Amino acid sequence: MIISQISLSYNFYIIIIIIIIIISYNHIIIMASSTIAALKISAAKPPKSSFSGHLKTLNFPKLPLPHHALPPFNLHYRSSCSIASSGIKAQVATIGQPIVESTKNVDGPVVIVTGASRGIGKAVALALGKAGCKVLVNYARSSKEAEEVCKEIEASGGQALTFGGDVSKEADVESMIKTAVDAWGTVDILINNAGITRDGLLMRMKSSQWRDVIDLNLTGVFLCTQAAAKLMMKKRKGRIINIASVVGLTGNIGQANYSAAKAGVIGFTKSVAREYASRNINVNAIAPGFIASDMTAKLGGDMEQKILQNIPLGRYGQPEEVAGLVEFLALNPAAGYITGQVLTIDGGMVM
Repeated sequence: MIISQISLSYNFYIIIIIIIIIISYNHIIIMASSTIAALKISAAKPPKSSFSGHLKTLNFPKLPLPHHALPPFNLHYRSSCSIASSGIKAQVATIGQPIVESTKNVDGPVVIVTGASRGIGKAVALALGKAGCKVLVNYARSSKEAEEVCKEIEASGGQALTFGGDVSKEADVESMIKTAVDAWGTVDILINNAGITRDGLLMRMKSSQWRDVIDLNLTGVFLCTQAAAKLMMKKRKGRIINIASVVGLTGNIGQANYSAAKAGVIGFTKSVAREYASRNINVNAIAPGFIASDMTAKLGGDMEQKILQNIPLGRYGQPEEVAGLVEFLALNPAAGYITGQVLTIDGGMVM
């Protein structure tokens, strides 16, 4: 009797479960049918919308790359460029990345080189001009030499103009910047190269000798950098290269004024690099050693021998070697992560 009751209860539950399954299945079938019918109606009669007829022609703007993803200027280093009729076809290789090709019509960056009529300044102006830059050749007194530099740049297919002015005077600096802006619209690169020497032992040095060197070699760098950086900050890009000296690192007998000025340029470079880094402006200094010049050519044999004994490479540097380093820092995308540095180019004198 007990077994019979258990069997009936079990059959009753089985029947209840089957009924629930059947009801659920029918409900699913009904919902699916309704959905399919609704989709057919929607496909046959699309709803009206304010976007109807415009979706195919809607163009979304291309977002610009972050500043750090862009090359510093629309000009690549000479060793990675090939000029084509449609513009500049550049191939830039980076570590761990494939070569990227791009073709653009570009204008060269605008460069101001102070003290550019002779020596290192001349070599720098020629190198940057031949690399495709628009170069303002600043000079103080050597107008004829400055004109020759411009002619040589133009003969190579570049653009150049001269400006006579004393960079230790604020009015002259403002006029120089205005000349570049009036001609080419901006200033992208500044090379602070102008400098003088007024050598003498400290005990005999006149205050005028001190002031002349400090005013041009240090204050001139301050005035030019301040004026050019105003333009660079607005664009959030720029490169400033200050020509210092190994004497600013080591000192030298008879050059207290010159050593102080060049040491000041080094400290100034590091401070300005920190201030302007957030604006994507790179600021570096180059400290040349003994570079072949009119002055070194006049040295006697004994004096020259003593100098060369202190240079591990055993020779003077050439202005073109300094210009090559300036060109790298000014134009090469690989120099984009270098700022606040002092690079010596001295044949190994300071190491």
